[in-house]
Amino acid sequence: MQSFAYEQEMDIFCLIEAKSSGKDSRMQIDGHHAMTYVAARCAGYTHQDSEIIAYCAQYVDDATNDGCIEFDVGAMYSRAASAHKMLDYRNLEELANHKVWVPFHFLPGNAGKPAESDHEGDSFVRKLVCYPNSFVARDMLKACYESAGKPYFLHRIGICMHVFADTWAHQGFAGVNHAINEVEELESNEPEEDQSLFGKLANFFLSEAFPLGHGAALSHPDKPYLKWRYKNGLGEIIDRDNPAIFLEAIDYMCRALRAFKNNDRDLDLVNVSGLSDTDSAEVRRLILSCRGGGDARHEQWLEAIAEGRFSFGPADLGYIPKGVGSWKHVAIGQEKEKDEKDEVFEYRPEFLISNWKCFHDALQAVRFSIVKDVLPRYGICAA
Repeated sequence: MQSFAYEQEMDIFCLIEAKSSGKDSRMQIDGHHAMTYVAARCAGYTHQDSEIIAYCAQYVDDATNDGCIEFDVGAMYSRAASAHKMLDYRNLEELANHKVWVPFHFLPGNAGKPAESDHEGDSFVRKLVCYPNSFVARDMLKACYESAGKPYFLHRIGICMHVFADTWAHQGFAGVNHAINEVEELESNEPEEDQSLFGKLANFFLSEAFPLGHGAALSHPDKPYLKWRYKNGLGEIIDRDNPAIFLEAIDYMCRALRAFKNNDRDLDLVNVSGLSDTDSAEVRRLILSCRGGGDARHEQWLEAIAEGRFSFGPADLGYIPKGVGSWKHVAIGQEKEKDEKDEVFEYRPEFLISNWKCFHDALQAVRFSIVKDVLPRYGICAA
C-alpha cells in the first residue's frame, strides 16, 4: 500500500514537473523585465542603462547554471546560480534554499519590523516570511552603494530590483520548506484559473509534500491582473489584489531607481517621486489588460513600449536569456542553454568587462551582503 501511494505521488510529481518546465513557466518576465525597464526610464535612466537594469532583474530567474567556467588559456571564472525550477531536486536541500530562494526571491521581511525592534514573540519562520517594502529590503538597496564606481554597479541595482519587486509579489511566503507556505481553498476572480485538474493536483501535492515559497499557490502571485484568496498553513484567510500590489511595486521601484540616479544614499523613498499620473495610468491599463502566459504578457508590454505609450517615448526592447544573442553568448561564445562539465571556452580580454560577468560579480556581491551583513542585523541567520 505504501509503495502504491509513493508511485502515485511520483506520478503527480512528474506531471507537475513536465507541465512546469514549458516556456510559459517563466510567469513573471513581464514584471521583472518590462516593468523594471519602464520604472528605470521613468526614473530618468537612459535606454542603455535601463536595458542593463532590466536584463539583470529578469536574469535572476534565468541564471540556473553554477560552477566554474574554464578557458583555453587556463583562466577560470566561478559563477553562482540565482534560480532553479520549483521542482528541482535542489529545492529539497535547505542549504540550497538559503542560497537561492531566501536572498533572491523570498527576502525575509522580519515581520515588517525595523532592525532595532524587539525580536521576542516572532518565530524564526515568521521572520523569514516575505514582507513588501520591508526595512530589510531598504537596507539591501542601501548596500548597493558598496559597489558604486565598479563596473557592476548598475547590474547590482538590477538584481536588487528583482528582489525588491518580489517582496510585493511573494509577500506572505517564505523561501524554505515549511507549513506556513501551505495553501488551501485557493480561488480567484478568474475561475478558469482555479478549476483545472492540473492546478488542483499541483496545489494539493505542493502544499502537502513540497511547501516551498508560493509553489502551492501556483502562479497566482505572479499574474498581475489576478485577484485571489487562500487559507495559509496557519489557518489565516489571505486576500490578494495583484493589480494594486503590482502598481505599488513598480511605483516604489521607480522611487528607488530615482534615488539611485540622484545618488541619494539614504534612499528616502517617501519623499522622492515615483511614476507620473500618466505613466501610472498606462501601467495600470497594461496590468489589467495583458493576459496569457508570462511570455505573451511580456510581448504586449514590449509592444506598448515600442509604440511610445509612456512619457519617455518609443523604444525597442528585447530579452534573450540564453543562446545566440544572449549576454552569456557574447561573453564566452556559449550557444547551448546548459554547459557541459568538460567544456573549455575561448578566452577574450573583453570577458572581464562583459555584462554577463558583471551580472555574476554583482550576484555574488548581493548574496554576500544580504546573508552576511543585512540579515544578521535583524537576528536572521541564513547559510
